[in-house]
Amino acid sequence: MDMTTTPTVLRIEGMTCASCVGRVEKALRAVPGVIDASVNLATEKATVHGGDPDRLAAAVRAAGYESAPADQAPAPHATGRNGALPGWWPVAASALLSLPLLAPMLAQPFGADWMLPGWLQLLLATPVQFWLGARFYRAGWKALRAGSGNMDVLVAIGTSAAYGLSVYLLLREHGHGMPHLYFESSAVVITLVLLGKWLEARAKGRTVAAIRALEALKSVDALVRREGGDVRIGLDDLRVGDLMVVRPGERVPADGVVEEGRSHLDESLLTGESLPVAKGPGSRAAGGAVNAEGLLLVRATKVGSETILSQIIRLVEDAQAAKAPIQRLVDRVSSVFVPVVLLISLATLLGWGLATGDWEAALLNAVAVQVIACPCALGLATPTAIMVGTGAAARHGILIKDAQALETAHALDVVVFDKTGTLTEGKPVLAAVEGDADGVLLLAGAVQRTSAHPLAGAVLDAARSRGLALAPAGEAEALPGRGVKAEVGGATVWLGNARLMAELQLDTGRFAAAASAHEAAGRTVSWLARREGDKPEVLGLLAFGDALKPGAAQAVARLRRLGIETVMLTGDNEGAARLVAQQLGIARWHAGVLPGDKAGVVAELKEGGRIVAMVGDGINDAPALAAADVGIAMASGTDVAMQAAGITLMRGDPGLVADAVSVSQRTYAKIRQNLGWAFVYNVVGIPLAAFGLLSPVLAGAAMALSSVSVVANALLLRRWQPAQEASMHIDTDINGAVAPHQPGEKTMYELLVDGMSCGHCVGRVTKAVQGVDEAARVTIDLPTRKVSVDSKAELASIAAAIDAAGYPVLDSGAAGR
Repeated sequence: MDMTTTPTVLRIEGMTCASCVGRVEKALRAVPGVIDASVNLATEKATVHGGDPDRLAAAVRAAGYESAPADQAPAPHATGRNGALPGWWPVAASALLSLPLLAPMLAQPFGADWMLPGWLQLLLATPVQFWLGARFYRAGWKALRAGSGNMDVLVAIGTSAAYGLSVYLLLREHGHGMPHLYFESSAVVITLVLLGKWLEARAKGRTVAAIRALEALKSVDALVRREGGDVRIGLDDLRVGDLMVVRPGERVPADGVVEEGRSHLDESLLTGESLPVAKGPGSRAAGGAVNAEGLLLVRATKVGSETILSQIIRLVEDAQAAKAPIQRLVDRVSSVFVPVVLLISLATLLGWGLATGDWEAALLNAVAVQVIACPCALGLATPTAIMVGTGAAARHGILIKDAQALETAHALDVVVFDKTGTLTEGKPVLAAVEGDADGVLLLAGAVQRTSAHPLAGAVLDAARSRGLALAPAGEAEALPGRGVKAEVGGATVWLGNARLMAELQLDTGRFAAAASAHEAAGRTVSWLARREGDKPEVLGLLAFGDALKPGAAQAVARLRRLGIETVMLTGDNEGAARLVAQQLGIARWHAGVLPGDKAGVVAELKEGGRIVAMVGDGINDAPALAAADVGIAMASGTDVAMQAAGITLMRGDPGLVADAVSVSQRTYAKIRQNLGWAFVYNVVGIPLAAFGLLSPVLAGAAMALSSVSVVANALLLRRWQPAQEASMHIDTDINGAVAPHQPGEKTMYELLVDGMSCGHCVGRVTKAVQGVDEAARVTIDLPTRKVSVDSKAELASIAAAIDAAGYPVLDSGAAGR
């Protein structure tokens, strides 16, 4: 299926349940040129690949709904702003009219037996039925006209039946006493449905909090330096190459590279890193980050939709709009749900009426079936959990691009790590040179001058440190998985691994012992060969070392505790691979793997039905990322890798892999809970109503409660935190009191600090704490004014430092999480 073209995103108005979703999708897929269409009830958006936008909008209207481009603001009446009435007013008006109808029923348990006059009941129920409940008639009629049914059809038919029966009884018994009427059933059901939809809308609004938080990071303008002066321009007028002036407390308007100045940037909402990051000349600055204390001059490299922040927002929106595979079951059920419910309702009416002769009771039971069967909860169960789960993950630096990756990651059996740049720093340094050191470095540096390979940087750094003047190289050619070839000074020079030397049939015996020693020490060896005339020869070798990433061993251990096997792939030699694997506790690894073979190793691991994730950061990892069930890319790597992966880790921390599994497990659990609740609710509720054990009023209350409970359950995911943060704690004694601080031991303190208002304040408080203990971990929540410090220092010293920085400490103490 070709999904390479940019999809059309439409905002759909008027959907109320899972049946609506199915009908809109069916209408959109029928449009010529449409490859696929997906509709999300929670976001009320449709994502369509292919098709003409005008035809798509017409198809939505023909199906009984309204559509508009997703970037177009909703109508004022839908938002309750710009002078329009608030969204709760129909609920309030309906409740005020329905309460007098319900009052006699509420008074019966207390011995009061009275009833409003029939004409007054009619007067109160009519505006609820036909004015406040008009939305159900309009939407239901559109659905019926389109040849299908939805929640609105069920509510409209059910309440109309109760209302119509009451009018009939009132007219039939006019002047012959007061009959028992059912106006309260129709009015209260409409009130409860309206209440449920309003609560549901409010709850759904909270599920997009992650998107709103990210959009709030965008600057509205930028201060740029032009011709010696600083000019403030709109963000739309900012161009690549502009020199942005970022003052303390301001946000970086767009992605760029720092040219002058030193400061700390708060990138927490972009990367999940709680501590401000030091920046200086040459450092990358992400748009949306808050500058702490120093003035920075940043040269813009990406603006508008190309910035990291814009891409994160777009990817999170795409993930929230996507459907998880489990949603397909819901779609199949909802497509036949309403017709089945109408048949059950009709069977209930006929069964009760023919069996008992009490057609009034039969009609009320049939109404109860229709009301309790509204499939709102079914349609909201999956998308709300996905929206909240992806939002929670994004806040902590885990960017989930599609719902399938989110759902699949919970059941991983194997995680495959690329070594360089994923488990190791990926910034190798030249550890040794064998042969004529200066001569080997001169040639190797010349060959690597135009290369972006990590080893090239190490060679060039070593050459510069020795003050060597590198000769120009021509006809450079990359040899995938083996090395590089170039012409230097009229000679052909090769720089690569032992496989390349074997292909060239060169004798490496002179340096074989040295190479073996370096490889046994876990170093990567690159051989240098030159051909002048007819016979090439090996001139020497370069040995490179690479440090493990902090936390890599803990990341592997966490995955092992989750029951997930870890495998390492690398193009490095056996010795380097073995050393890293032993240090990390990885039992299975593959060394000397060519880029094209990585996908094959992943495919082998998938045999037998095992679910495999691949973690990488380079272009050569892209095929393996795509071949895995779940591709996980490091954002510090290449754009190609991130495009091929379903999950992107915004920090180069391998520990985030286990966190991604954790959030997937929590989200999938919520999806299962929600679907279980929605299915059980209908499976239990419909028979109860059919057997006369539920009145329409109770059915309406239960229906409203089911939708709200599903969304509220999904919102609990907002409390998810990565294990590293959730596990921070302090020691307590047997009575639960805080144990005395022991010198040299880390303790979590929580302080209430006054006067903080912006990122500049965050930077100053963090700097003050780290002036006492430079290794302290500081987390600051501006809205609550809480400062959490994980430090070896004494609490009194930390509080004094914050006070001295100009921020009074109101309360302090140790706190566990």
